[in-house]
Amino acid sequence: MPQNDEMDAGSERQAEPAYLVLGKLRRAHGVRGEIPMEVYTHMLELLLPDQVVYIGESYQPFTIESIRWKNELLLLKFNNIDDRTVVSNLTNELLYIKTEQLPVLSEDELYYHEIIGLDVHEEDGRQLGVLVSILETGANDVYLVRDEAGNEILIPAIEDVILEIDLDRNLMIVARLEWYGEGD
Repeated sequence: MPQNDEMDAGSERQAEPAYLVLGKLRRAHGVRGEIPMEVYTHMLELLLPDQVVYIGESYQPFTIESIRWKNELLLLKFNNIDDRTVVSNLTNELLYIKTEQLPVLSEDELYYHEIIGLDVHEEDGRQLGVLVSILETGANDVYLVRDEAGNEILIPAIEDVILEIDLDRNLMIVARLEWYGEGD
């Protein structure tokens, strides 16, 4: 998902976006108003009939009428759009949902957008930088942290390393990284 530099995105937390990208619309399909979408999310339950989604930089609301797969693309049909010409105006636009539409997670779970932008410190207080990206690997996620000089640190997102996440303080505490910074 695109990252939100430290700008006001209309949400309670400064770094938390008000909208999240679910995919990118492609060229119209057929003559009845369907449009394929390149899917960027694993949360397909957000793309069901009667779901309100938002399209383009102006976040224009649309209600999904139907969905179906065509190879790796998801064909979307929106309420009150039955014409290829009309739906063609949405080509190459991003499709969003509001963060408030996301399912509630259990207490120990967080969405990526909630932790991107956190200040990352070692347990002794040493500041490592800001979490700028999350890399999904086969075994566990890896957090990409960048310091003020632009240096990058990779931190495994495992219980032994990630000691605390405090969203109220915009802070992540990690175990001392013995392999990093020795002799600096």
